[in-house]
Amino acid sequence: MQRIIISGGPGAGKSTLLEALHDRGYPTSAEVSRLLIQEQVQLGSKQVPWNDLSGFAGLALERMQRAYQQAQGPLTFFDRGIPDILAYLRVGNIPLEPDWMQAARRYPYAPCVLMAPPWKEIYVNDAERWQTFAEATRLYETLSEVYQSLGYQLIVLPQVSVAERVAFVETILKKWFLEEPLSALTPEPSFCQSGKLRMSDPTISS
Repeated sequence: MQRIIISGGPGAGKSTLLEALHDRGYPTSAEVSRLLIQEQVQLGSKQVPWNDLSGFAGLALERMQRAYQQAQGPLTFFDRGIPDILAYLRVGNIPLEPDWMQAARRYPYAPCVLMAPPWKEIYVNDAERWQTFAEATRLYETLSEVYQSLGYQLIVLPQVSVAERVAFVETILKKWFLEEPLSALTPEPSFCQSGKLRMSDPTISS
């Protein structure tokens, strides 16, 4: 099965895209960290990222491993993956322990990661999104570095409407898997090239 990550900085529209893909009938896995923050705040716990990033990361890793194992069917879209934890820790200047790196390699995702770039026009703060836009941009850059260091290649999502982003992703699936049935998903090795598939590609249409 293919576990396809949608990642990127906070407030860039990735969760909205995931919801739209879910509405289209694709299996999805919601963002663990956002749900965890809501739970920890309701419990009055101090294990939230702005107080105890390392402790929160441990909770997130456990939940992400469970979500990874529970995924079923030929493909599932994930709102963030385990490597995201490494990026958050790096931005927080917390040394990465060997266990973190081992977990990132023990649970491999699809070789291409869909990245939502910083998008100032839609960026807003809320109860679970405390970062400034500058901090969100830095996190995006660190996420890109972490995923590439782990051997993943990045496909940058265009800053267009949700419907156009869904069409973009569906075109990627068609190109990536060469129109194969979902039961036989195998990415074409030459397709997954960082930064080479954009809205300017003549095969992409909304």
